[in-house]
Amino acid sequence: MKENFDAAFQRLLQHEGTYSNHPQDKGGVTMYGVTQRVWGEWVGHTVDEKIMRGLTPDRVKPLYKRKYWDKVCGDDLPAGVDYCVFDAAVNSGPGRAIKWLQQSLGVTQDGALGPKTLAAAKAADSQLLVVGYNAVRLAFLQELPTWKVFGRGWGRRVAEVEQTAKTMTA
Repeated sequence: MKENFDAAFQRLLQHEGTYSNHPQDKGGVTMYGVTQRVWGEWVGHTVDEKIMRGLTPDRVKPLYKRKYWDKVCGDDLPAGVDYCVFDAAVNSGPGRAIKWLQQSLGVTQDGALGPKTLAAAKAADSQLLVVGYNAVRLAFLQELPTWKVFGRGWGRRVAEVEQTAKTMTA
């Protein structure tokens, strides 16, 4: 839903945290969940660690809106479902997040969120869709080779996203 972006963004930041550069995280230098590569693409030039450390939530918010929320049609998804798909898009990419939605809805998994997927999402029971979506997401994460390193946090994140999303659907 259109009015959910700000709340979804604030919840997302709680999971993404601030600065990170874990040696086993392929993202490398990250601030508020934005990788150095993604930020460099966004601003159109190479950025260094100092620039990354200087990012603020207000500076990264437009990136999150355009590259993730808008890519998964967050404004058009039912409340709660929008947050699940947005959070997953940030964590695993918009295409994968959309395919998980399509899988959960039983529609063609093409990674494009078009009118058929949107209609199916709007027609679905949002509570059940949230639960099914997060089950698909968690199953994927558990198969990743880095699950042993990051799995506890990922599992907690998916559970918290599901709980919040279920509240949003009410």
